[in-house]
Amino acid sequence: MSTLNDRFTYLDANAAEPIRPEALEAMTQAAAVAGNSASVHRAGRAARAVLETAREDIAALFGAAAENCVFTSGGTEANVLAIAGQACGRRVLVGASEHDAVRAAASSAPIPVRADGVLDLAALERMLAAEGPPALVCAMLANNETGVINPVRRIADLCHAHGALLHVDAVQAAGRIAFGLEELGADSVAISGHKFGGPKGAGALLLAGSRFHAIAPLLAGGGQEQGRRGGTPALPAIAGMAAAARVAVAAMVAQAGRLGAWRDRIEAAAVAAGASACGAGAARLANTTSLVLPGRRAQTQLIALDMAGYGVSAGAACSSGKVARSHVLEAMGLGEGAGCAIRVSLPWSVSEADVQGFINAYAAMAARLPAQAGAVA
Repeated sequence: MSTLNDRFTYLDANAAEPIRPEALEAMTQAAAVAGNSASVHRAGRAARAVLETAREDIAALFGAAAENCVFTSGGTEANVLAIAGQACGRRVLVGASEHDAVRAAASSAPIPVRADGVLDLAALERMLAAEGPPALVCAMLANNETGVINPVRRIADLCHAHGALLHVDAVQAAGRIAFGLEELGADSVAISGHKFGGPKGAGALLLAGSRFHAIAPLLAGGGQEQGRRGGTPALPAIAGMAAAARVAVAAMVAQAGRLGAWRDRIEAAAVAAGASACGAGAARLANTTSLVLPGRRAQTQLIALDMAGYGVSAGAACSSGKVARSHVLEAMGLGEGAGCAIRVSLPWSVSEADVQGFINAYAAMAARLPAQAGAVA
């Protein structure tokens, strides 16, 4: 069950997955280790062993070398560290549908996306070919609002043909679709533990060895993480992230099949109720759908569904609790529809009964809420 209690069903996994039991167990064990991983005595070596085992596991699962796995506090820090460390002397080109933590780094107009949410590769090539210094391109692997998956390998080939670097925000993709750093062709990749069932507060930046550039730390600290991220590592959170990653990757194929079938059922029912699914023609994460119900404000839908016992969202969960018109859907050309969209993201723990209950609640909400012309969030 994905319930928080008997009356509430959590369907907002892209904000944070429910923590996996394996992650909790690993966190408890790591919390009992008294030493600091930088200390040379026996307790310090025990802490260091936990840290380096987690590093080796994360690196292996996502195709990086262990020495180029830098632990951070989460996806935002990993993205900012990657951009700050690689942008010197470069234009920063950012996709129009990127997360706000990445969009803030843009030094030019955003790279457009197509109507289906996929990055416009022709526009990217024109921007790369324009006069100016070489670029650092930021392109997410899977979008947090729509689940749309970008063709990152093709993006990487374009970037490297023009002397550009590529940073990939894979926060939503990790543990949900298979990928490796070298397979993507990326120069750096960001992940975050709480998106695949680990604890909040742990993430990682993965760096490509063959294209490695020295990453200056945002926090100088005491030289931890090979001088690339200062501060004592959050050992329990890191151990929990690694444990969750192992389980998520092992269960990925089976879970994607199950969640994809249930997502399709939700979309079919929503379309029958008058909605449309954003990016439905593109490859997407199996657990994610963005549903536009014309004339019904997103906030009104969220409140109605919450009262019915279902927790969904209107997009990214990083806007201080605000419900705002989605820049992702605006970039896709939805206009006023961008203010009438909710995101349903199915967690690893969801059941068929949860899905059917939501379908019933959504149909009832759509029938009950009056449509309003020009409704926006």
